[in-house]
Amino acid sequence: MIRVVLPAHLKTLAHVTGEVRVEVAGPPTQREVLDALETAYPMLRGTIRDRRSGQRRAFVRFYACERDLSHEPPDAPLPEEVVAGREPFIVLGAMAGG
Repeated sequence: MIRVVLPAHLKTLAHVTGEVRVEVAGPPTQREVLDALETAYPMLRGTIRDRRSGQRRAFVRFYACERDLSHEPPDAPLPEEVVAGREPFIVLGAMAGG
């Protein structure tokens, strides 16, 4: 099971509190985690990544183990701490402005 922390607005949309847990079908990668998340919570489709291209939305970031994974390839393996359930995969809404 992969632990996933969602930002508040996505928790509200998915009707969840706290972190969620998803089971991945294949090797634990960002793509597999997001596929499992969207399967379990279909209302999140299109909010974290584009529906057509599958690319991460511009103002969404991914973190784990104090590392920014946002620019990692979607099929890169997740850190072992995340796979083992010791650390969560964090989806964070970024902010911009000035």
